[in-house]
Amino acid sequence: MNFALGIDTGGTFTDAVLLNAAREVVAASKSLTTRFDLAQGIAASLDGLPQNLLAQVDLVSLSTTLTTNSVVEGKGAPVCALLVGYDAHQIKTSGLADLIGLDAIESLAGGHDAGGLPLCALDEAACRAAIARHATRVSAFAISATFAVRNPAHEVQLRDWVQSICDVPVTCGHELASSLGAPRRALTATLNARMISHVKTLIDSVQRTLAARRIDAPLMLVKGDGSLINVASALLRPVSTVLSGPAASVLGACALSGVDNAIVADMGGTTTDIAVVRGGHPALSFDGAMVGNWRPMIEAVKVYAIGLGGDSEVRLQGGEGLTIGPRRVLPLSLLVHQHPQFLAVLERQQTEIPHASQMRFAQALSADSAHLGRLNDAERRAWERLCQGPVDLEAANMHDRDLARAVARLERKGLAIYTGFTPSDAAHVLGMSTHWSAPAAVCAARIWARQMRHMYGLGKWPLGDAQAPARDVVAKVTNTICQKLIEAGLNDAGQMNENNAGKVAALLTTMALGHNGRAADADAVDTAKPVFALQFAPDMPLVGVGAPAASYYPAVAQGLGVQLVVPPHAEVANAVGAVLGQVAQRVHITVTQPVRGTFKVFTPQGPQDLRTLPEALALARSLAGAQAQASALAAGASDVQLAFSQADNQVLNEIDGDVFFEATVTATAWGPPRRKIA
Repeated sequence: MNFALGIDTGGTFTDAVLLNAAREVVAASKSLTTRFDLAQGIAASLDGLPQNLLAQVDLVSLSTTLTTNSVVEGKGAPVCALLVGYDAHQIKTSGLADLIGLDAIESLAGGHDAGGLPLCALDEAACRAAIARHATRVSAFAISATFAVRNPAHEVQLRDWVQSICDVPVTCGHELASSLGAPRRALTATLNARMISHVKTLIDSVQRTLAARRIDAPLMLVKGDGSLINVASALLRPVSTVLSGPAASVLGACALSGVDNAIVADMGGTTTDIAVVRGGHPALSFDGAMVGNWRPMIEAVKVYAIGLGGDSEVRLQGGEGLTIGPRRVLPLSLLVHQHPQFLAVLERQQTEIPHASQMRFAQALSADSAHLGRLNDAERRAWERLCQGPVDLEAANMHDRDLARAVARLERKGLAIYTGFTPSDAAHVLGMSTHWSAPAAVCAARIWARQMRHMYGLGKWPLGDAQAPARDVVAKVTNTICQKLIEAGLNDAGQMNENNAGKVAALLTTMALGHNGRAADADAVDTAKPVFALQFAPDMPLVGVGAPAASYYPAVAQGLGVQLVVPPHAEVANAVGAVLGQVAQRVHITVTQPVRGTFKVFTPQGPQDLRTLPEALALARSLAGAQAQASALAAGASDVQLAFSQADNQVLNEIDGDVFFEATVTATAWGPPRRKIA
């Protein structure tokens, strides 16, 4: 019997599962993700599986939340964005200044108009000088030119110049998105460039681990739409793996629960991901899914990804009170679980005068070579110190301020991670979780409560009480998940924009939890019968997956009055879903009629003019089909099938006749992934 091996590398845990030919879970294993060296966590997960069955694996598929987390947290490798033909307003609208900083953006003359005609020629000397300024300081380049989806010539030329000057990856916007909207296309290309080194590190780690165990099988990755691609394709377009983990969790949740219509919620260490499933398939977003504060142009499962997870930092947000996330920190219960010597520090701090450096430690997180190559002497010394073990920042602030400041800069670059009080710690205080250090969690809750009381005037918890602040944190997590579930329902109905949906969801959450809470309290006196009763569709249960599912979702389901399904193996749903998808590639080609009698087909090689609409549509169909089929085969598909769809923009007028404006021809090629041949 042959088996499929599914691996999911998340921010906190790395999971591995073996599925048989009937897609049944034969074995599952979970270990801590080792961000400093991902191979260690992957190896530990594989070690938890039956070793005699690994030799019979003929397909390996990988999902990850690391790319999603990097977008939500705003972390990534240093890159340069080369923007061609952009004006100041477009650059501001793109959000790249917030993402990578103005000093990483180069504005160059050029680009094309809507008809694919060049606005002006590229200045080769200016372009080469801009590339040279960044060549030794970045891990990749992102290139985006105005109307490159209508004519990619300037992006292609600029890519050739980059590759002639330096040996770093290059991402072109027209290769990632076919829609108009230059600012978002620039954002998508830049996010892709920032992720290349992360995805490469992950792939290298998995391949080394598989080779060490003599597992010789094709390695696939899950895309954000739930389909699969091989590693070569993933390295070209890593942005397509944003929402890889959430997509895999939705597929896994549906398979494990057997439920065809549901709201799926997956809570991990960094994010909570919510998706609506109908007929056993999640809805797809072709306009780009919202990931944290960004909406890249990627076709993905329609997921609401929010920066709320078991390892999210519990903090005070000005004007909002208690807030959880989006920054991920290392739970103190986990720190002490791995480094027991720091428990004594926490025990001492819980009786001292509160200050900001208490319970704050720093640990090496990611050895990104591009970032490391740009460190100054103080930062390099701090990095070398972190490689020896966690740094106590309270002690560093008292005895080595230069070290503390350098560590802070490493944390902002994503090379280090701070500790903090988290929902995982609160769960350990209340006995909802028991896998890490409960004494450390209790100390952390007491220290955090004293900080909130004495430094910010928040909370009225009794001195030395760890239970009360922990309950408030768990209640805040429950409230936030409820609000996002309601918000997802409002968005799914398509009746309001995201901003309005968020405001209405906050109000409905307060009403729902208040009413349902009173109803659940046998001693409560219901003095006022509510006018409204919030109710989810009775045939749309909540399917909860992820490691914390059993801890938080029962309270969420009770608060919203919705049926809860936590399927077997819910804690490894992502790894299960990783091996259930097929390879699928979509290609879109646009046809327009700029003037009567001329039909323009925007091909990958530039626009072509034809005399009749049938000729233009036939060319678009032929080119899209050939490109989709070739892309699917290159991505690892076998037995490829092809389907076409067409979206028209035209006016049917009885007086003037039919007027054609535009059509988008889409070719979709799909097939099962190639497996190892025995």
